[in-house]
Amino acid sequence: LTTRRADGHLVSRPMAVQRRASGADLWFMTNNESHKLEELANDPHVNCAFYNTRTREWVSVSGTAVLSRDKRMIHDLYAADWRAWLGDEGGERDGGPDDPRITLILVDAHSVVYSKNNRPTPLAFLSVAAAAVTGNPPKVSDLRELGESELRQAAAVSGEKASADLGG
Repeated sequence: LTTRRADGHLVSRPMAVQRRASGADLWFMTNNESHKLEELANDPHVNCAFYNTRTREWVSVSGTAVLSRDKRMIHDLYAADWRAWLGDEGGERDGGPDDPRITLILVDAHSVVYSKNNRPTPLAFLSVAAAAVTGNPPKVSDLRELGESELRQAAAVSGEKASADLGG
C-alpha cells in the first residue's frame, strides 16, 4: 500500500488484503496509531501493487482510501492473525475484534493496470534472451488497463451474480 507523506514523498509498506466484502474494492486492517492514517488524512489517494512470482504477472490498483471504525464491519472481517499485528497490551487492547486500535482502510479503485502472461515460461525466457541480442524490449506479457467505468461495470455484474448466488 503506497501513500503520500506530508512532505510529498511516497511511502510503501506491505499489507495483507482482507477477504472480499461489499462496500469497497480492497480492504486492509491497520492500527489507528499508525503513521499511515496521518498520511491518508492528508491525501487519501493510494496505490496497491501485487506481484505473482509464479506467473510473473502484476497488478497496480490506484484509488481512494476511506477509513472505517465500524464495529459490525470489523467483526465481519476480523481474522485471528490480527492479534499478531496489534499485540496484546491488556484490557480491551488485546488484539481482539473489539480492540479500539483497529481501523479498516477501504480502497475504492479508480484504475487498474495489470500484466497478463499468456506465454509459456520458456517462450518468455527466449524473448528476454532475444532482447539482449537485438536490443529490442522483450514481450513477456500483455499490459492491460481498466478505468473507472470498466471497474463500475465489473462491480455491477459481480453484485448481480452474488445476489443471484444468494437467491436474490
